[in-house]
Amino acid sequence: IKWLYGVTAYQMSYQYHFHLWWPFGMNSSVGYLYKLQVKITNDVYRQPFGIRTIRVTDDQFLINEKPFYCLGVAKHEDSDLRGKGLDYTLITKDFNMLRWLGVNCIRTSHYPYAEEIMEFTDRQGIAVIDESPGVGITKANNFGNVSLQHHLEVMSEMIRRDKNKPSVIMWSIANEPATDLDVSVSYFKTVLQFTRDLDPAHRPTTFVCSQIFESDKVVPYVDVICINRYYAWYHDAGHLEVIQLQLQREFAGFRNLYKRPIIVTEYGADTVPGLHRDPSSMFTEEFQVEFLQEYHKEFDRARQQFLVGEMVWNFADFMTIQGTTRVVGNKKGLLTRQRQPKTSAFVIRERYNNIASGKNTTCDNSRVAKYTSNPHTYH
Repeated sequence: IKWLYGVTAYQMSYQYHFHLWWPFGMNSSVGYLYKLQVKITNDVYRQPFGIRTIRVTDDQFLINEKPFYCLGVAKHEDSDLRGKGLDYTLITKDFNMLRWLGVNCIRTSHYPYAEEIMEFTDRQGIAVIDESPGVGITKANNFGNVSLQHHLEVMSEMIRRDKNKPSVIMWSIANEPATDLDVSVSYFKTVLQFTRDLDPAHRPTTFVCSQIFESDKVVPYVDVICINRYYAWYHDAGHLEVIQLQLQREFAGFRNLYKRPIIVTEYGADTVPGLHRDPSSMFTEEFQVEFLQEYHKEFDRARQQFLVGEMVWNFADFMTIQGTTRVVGNKKGLLTRQRQPKTSAFVIRERYNNIASGKNTTCDNSRVAKYTSNPHTYH
């Protein structure tokens, strides 16, 4: 489309048979982009954009009217060489590894990512849950008017920047806030409605919930229920046998209250690369594999009904502040901080590719054994 302003006549062309923008794995036309060109005298502005639709039902997330299942990871802007600094080579490496894993969706946990990364998601067909830096909202005094006005300002900045990104499929206004507090209800209802009103495309809007269904007070107002759960890690540490039971209870609790689709936006276990033990125990590569597979059993049951996504925490190990609870950072990554795969990465790769192609999702551990330095534990 070309528009020449400043003369009495202008020319504009229209194309009616559009190529749709699709996420990776849903169509052969992945990440198809058009370019809007605006020319005013000697100034030219070019804006890439994609065409796609989003619609949420009681139990489905539809992109271009086809069911979308989020095969995802959460990320961080972090590496051992640049820290949180921008690095084009690292971005390219990360997106190559996302494709290798079979990932079709990421969450910008817990802040808007660099615009260069968002341009990659558009071109590569990686859907994005775009999250604001609303993290750490855990005390009653965090819900005052000053905080609210700042939160609205941040949402406005994020939407103004990313509103034309076809890869952005949902807004997340906060991560793990204290939505069990009465004061949180009016606060988040305001932010949710403000976000919906500001986005001309009316994308679904959510927050990431860490509260159990009995205590949460804000989930009734979101379009998609997003939950972080760490059964057998932060709760009942090491007890893999509780995962399916607790997930079943949590899913049933939310679904009985609210007929909305659910995404598990975080689940994961810290894993020291190269640490092995038979039988498995926490922090070993074997435990991480078994931990993920227990979640997958319940995911496979629920995704036939209302589950529309699963997102591992985390794509790669990342640095945290020093303290007694972390040994040189958070090690829940499928990859090391240097982007080398742990055994779990091969499990996720097989699962995601099988789901995308409609195959049996049961992981063949004999194949996984080829990629570990302690293969006898998988026989």
